[in-house]
Amino acid sequence: METYTTNPRLFKEKAEVLKALANPVRLCIVRGLMAQESCNVSHIQSCLEMPQSTISQHLAKLRSVGIIEGRRCGSEVYYSVVSEDSKKIVRALFG
Repeated sequence: METYTTNPRLFKEKAEVLKALANPVRLCIVRGLMAQESCNVSHIQSCLEMPQSTISQHLAKLRSVGIIEGRRCGSEVYYSVVSEDSKKIVRALFG
């Protein structure tokens, strides 16, 4: 079994995922992406009724810790959840 002493990087990575999901807006985005399979920023923005710049900042944070990935389709980027750990956490929280 891994411990912080034997693998501190692993524990730091897992803590970053938890910190990213601890924000209510990011948690909502991840939950919504899991329900929709993938969405673009415009769709997420209309669901959350927040400025695009705010949504983009949250998406950048989620992307930086490996929770989501973007797929370009023409001029739009469609985001989806790729982190199995994050999916398990969201399912545990919301059933």
